[in-house]
Amino acid sequence: MGVKSLDLEKIQNTTGNVYEGIVILSKRARQIAAQEKMELDEKLKYFEGFEDEEEYTFNEEQERITKEYEARPHPTERSVNELLNDQIYYRGSTSDSDDDNI
Repeated sequence: MGVKSLDLEKIQNTTGNVYEGIVILSKRARQIAAQEKMELDEKLKYFEGFEDEEEYTFNEEQERITKEYEARPHPTERSVNELLNDQIYYRGSTSDSDDDNI
């Protein structure tokens, strides 16, 4: 994946503050990454405890599942697209608390 430039004015126009927009993007990217990791771990948990006799078949299946997740767009890229397409709900920073929901 190559480096892509990001129009910070679009983020500022969406959130009203470029720094707040970056914080929202980073929190959303972490949420996406954590959710995908849970899903992948859950799918791979199925293969735990099987005997060695069918190891080759299971290794191919595990590899297929892992490659499927690796082929997905990076969580940061997905969070940027969600923000620019108004698919993220967030509350403005009217207070100084770290409890902002995304």
